[in-house]
Amino acid sequence: MRAVTALSVVVLASAGIGHAVLSGLDSDITRVDAFKDMKNRPRAGDGMNVLLVGTDGRDRISEEAREKYRLGGAPCHCTDTIMIVHISEDRERASVVSLPRDSYAETPDHTDRTTGEHHEGHPLKLNAAYAEGGPQLTIRTVENMTRVKIDHYLEVDFTSFMKTVDVLGGVEICTAEPLEDSHTGLDLPAGTHTLMGGQALQYVRARHLDGASDLSRMKRQQRFLAALIDRATSSGLLLNPLKFRDVTQAVLGSVRADKGFGTDEMLALGRAMRNFSPSSSEFATVPIGQMRYAVKGVGTTLKWDPAESERIFDALREDEPLARPTPKPKGPAPVRVPVDPEQIRVQVENGTRTPGLGKRVDDALAATGFRTTEAPRNATDRTVERTVVAFDPRWDRSAKSLAAALPGSELRPVKDQGPTLKVIAGAGFEKVVKVKPADPPQESGTVVRGDRVVCGEQ
Repeated sequence: MRAVTALSVVVLASAGIGHAVLSGLDSDITRVDAFKDMKNRPRAGDGMNVLLVGTDGRDRISEEAREKYRLGGAPCHCTDTIMIVHISEDRERASVVSLPRDSYAETPDHTDRTTGEHHEGHPLKLNAAYAEGGPQLTIRTVENMTRVKIDHYLEVDFTSFMKTVDVLGGVEICTAEPLEDSHTGLDLPAGTHTLMGGQALQYVRARHLDGASDLSRMKRQQRFLAALIDRATSSGLLLNPLKFRDVTQAVLGSVRADKGFGTDEMLALGRAMRNFSPSSSEFATVPIGQMRYAVKGVGTTLKWDPAESERIFDALREDEPLARPTPKPKGPAPVRVPVDPEQIRVQVENGTRTPGLGKRVDDALAATGFRTTEAPRNATDRTVERTVVAFDPRWDRSAKSLAAALPGSELRPVKDQGPTLKVIAGAGFEKVVKVKPADPPQESGTVVRGDRVVCGEQ
């Protein structure tokens, strides 16, 4: 997840301030010989591919901060986050592809960086390649899996992430649902929040908010990266040379990069990307074919969907957008609601003497995603004029989502009714309109444009 900070090096350089500001900062970057003696690599394509990795290094974080943000424990010295960032040849588009850390991977032959022992290629989780063979083995493994040639390597840790967010003055994040994770200590009510460094780290680290685990976390990391880009490019902050230097120092002070990615390369790229913005970025996670792929001696892994993942990597190799062109949808756009219809259980009752009205309403609600009982009943009162949504006050957000699908309906709180909502169809019922969650679940492989994952565009 610290990889989201590394991309800010590229974005921040888009201010094009020049050598006067960045003079001497190149020496702050720790260099690694990430491409030494590499052979049989994929052919180079157009544009630039940067492998961004976030490690769990925490040596320079105070004990107080470790305790407050729950960063205790020994680091595994592995890559917690892995992303390929493709900058198009015309410098008008950035495509970010997240590679799940638990992805099933097979290493090429290599030498263990700790023991010096030679290993033949073998299966492992993708994030373990770093612990076994460092940046070189990580790059070689990713290239073997994707056939995308990596041009540059950037690596950051907890420290650079927190510093960068703090120097930027925080990053705005919005959530339709409360977010609580006992492992990281994250506790965000629904709404919009400006997260400073430590809290931002909790947000991008959280893995225990729902059953989707790493896939949901990658979605939040992508959301955070888009918000960081929005903050850096829209606030005028980077037009201040001193502030720009502070931000860049915060990033570069704890970055490791390949020897070829220096200040000159950053500035050249930055000058070409002056108009870079969230709308010119797109985010995707490698499509997963099998969620719990068991491998002897490795454990449970995620196996990529071969056809769909190949489509994603083809786009990177060919310097094409990740998203397929989509036909313009027919009819009105779905109404956005705070709760996913698939999470709302509904009992339908016919409040009229019109035969079949209950079933018609039940079928229409089910078609737009609500979990109906599929067993409509007759209401006690058969003279209802206006359709009623009866609900327990504890489920008021679900009730509002259901009422949005029933234009002209009346919300009626009923204490202790329980989680199942009740629709009493009235004589005035006309139709059910389509609704979708304001923050829809993102499947692996879904491509999302950057300006669709910042606040106000959900």
